Amino acid sequence: MMTKQVAIIGGGPAGLMAAEVLSAAGCAVTVYEAMPTFGRKFLLAGKSGLNITHSEEFSRFAGRFGPASARLRPALDAFAPDDVRAWAAGLGTETFVGTSGRVFPRVMKASPLLRAWLRRLEAQGVTLKTRHRWTGFAEDGYRFETPEGELLARPDAALLALGGASWPRLGSDAAWVPWLMEKGVAISDLRPANCGFDVTWSETFRERFAGEPLKSVSATSGAGTFQGEFVISKHGVEGSLVYAHSAALRDRLRRDGAGTLVVDLMPGRTIERLVRDLARQDAKASFSNRLRKGAGLEGVKAALLRELLPDANRMAPEELATLIKALPIPLTRPRPLAEAISSAGGIAWSALDENYMLKSIPSLFAAGEMLDWEAPTGGYLLTACFATGSAAAKGIEAWLNAG
Repeated sequence: MMTKQVAIIGGGPAGLMAAEVLSAAGCAVTVYEAMPTFGRKFLLAGKSGLNITHSEEFSRFAGRFGPASARLRPALDAFAPDDVRAWAAGLGTETFVGTSGRVFPRVMKASPLLRAWLRRLEAQGVTLKTRHRWTGFAEDGYRFETPEGELLARPDAALLALGGASWPRLGSDAAWVPWLMEKGVAISDLRPANCGFDVTWSETFRERFAGEPLKSVSATSGAGTFQGEFVISKHGVEGSLVYAHSAALRDRLRRDGAGTLVVDLMPGRTIERLVRDLARQDAKASFSNRLRKGAGLEGVKAALLRELLPDANRMAPEELATLIKALPIPLTRPRPLAEAISSAGGIAWSALDENYMLKSIPSLFAAGEMLDWEAPTGGYLLTACFATGSAAAKGIEAWLNAG
């Protein structure tokens, strides 16, 4: 039997994982990447320490993908967080579990892992082509724009792993949407995920506190209550604690035109203690001193309280304590999709068969963030990209063998 030719379109985690699985199975694999280098978003994510997966109990981990959790489960079962760690170890990258349960390479960088991965792929015979941008379908193949001019590829099967629509400067620009829609592929609207939100700050507050973190707080939305920290931005709020709520807040804003993040500025103190400690303060003291001595609030936390509650200094201890424990931050809109860490929406699950092949385009498969799923940060995004890339590769192998 002749060696089957497979084109992987997109050189991020999902595409590279598919290339690894397919080349190990004996396929002749070519990876086409539009950018000058592979894994650019992967490298950006690793600049401050690559969060590769998460160590929490697996059933809890597998439920982090919202409505897509059940559909993703077979892929995650086959390439679970422990498999991610074993895979990285096989490439010479030892990992460790941080205090939050997140898993990182000990070197705290993405580049050594990516270099070792690309060496493995080349050793397995994978052809790696950069500056090859997919520009759509041809009657009998796939067109690419290259430094040498237009290229037409006619593989036996192909995989799209082009990412969503966040960080377009790194290659995920969702240019593929109209081409797939023309072929009858159902696409769910792309929306920002793991994103910040706009808040109408006063000019004084914005100039003084943009960039300041609020540490050791908790926040509540329709997603639940989580503890952590977030940052005041010139536009509003951003950071890991906000990202944990972003899907619920985004959907609430989309549905109702309004949304609120409720913040507990002092999660370590009960409301009863706050009332008691605030009531003890000298009424002649400044409001700043009363907040500092009675509630432990100063700096950006105290400023946020005054920004959102201009009359806070005239409130009774009971009312003030209640709002310290549940301060509503009114949000106006999510930050633009191009700024989001990831995106929701993409190829609808109804457009795929159980092997990740597009029902309306036999021989074409899809994986990674261009599918309609989302997850919080914390290693979930990368693990699902690895898992769907592996699952789609096995789907391609089965389809080729069946043919």
